[in-house]
Amino acid sequence: MNEPTAHRPPAAVEVHHPAPIPPAHTAPLVPVQPGSVPAVASVVLPDGRVVTGYAIEPAKPEPVAAKPVVSRAAVNIALGGIGFGAVCGGLFLLTAFITALTALITQLIVLAAVIFGGWVAVQLFSASGRRGGTTVNIRKAVIKRNHFRG
Repeated sequence: MNEPTAHRPPAAVEVHHPAPIPPAHTAPLVPVQPGSVPAVASVVLPDGRVVTGYAIEPAKPEPVAAKPVVSRAAVNIALGGIGFGAVCGGLFLLTAFITALTALITQLIVLAAVIFGGWVAVQLFSASGRRGGTTVNIRKAVIKRNHFRG
C-alpha cells in the first residue's frame, strides 16, 4: 500500500551568531550643545559603546488653584431660583390643564344642547299629522291626560 520513499540526506546546518559591532572610537565623546537645547546625557556601556540621549525630567503637575469659597447665601439664592422655576412651570401646566378642561366641558354642554334641541325639533315637526300627547278640547272641557271631565 505505502511504499517507502527515498529522502535526501539532511544538508549541513550553518549557525550564524551575531558579532558585536566594534566601536568606532574608544574614547567617550561628549557633545557640546548650545545653551538653548537641553542638556544631553551620555552613558558609556561596558563594551565601550556610547549611548547619548536627552535627560527626561519627571512631569511636574501644575499647582492647583485655590477654589473660591461659595457663600451659603449664594447657594440658597441659586437653589431658590431653581425651585421658583419649577413652581412656575408646574403652575403653568396646572393652568393649561384647567383651561383645557373648561373648554372640554363647554363643548360637552354645547353638544348636549344641540342634541336636545334637535330632539325637540324632531318631536314638534314630525308629529304634525297625528295627534299624540295631551289633547285639550276647550268646548267640552275634556282633558284626556288628567281625566278631567267638566
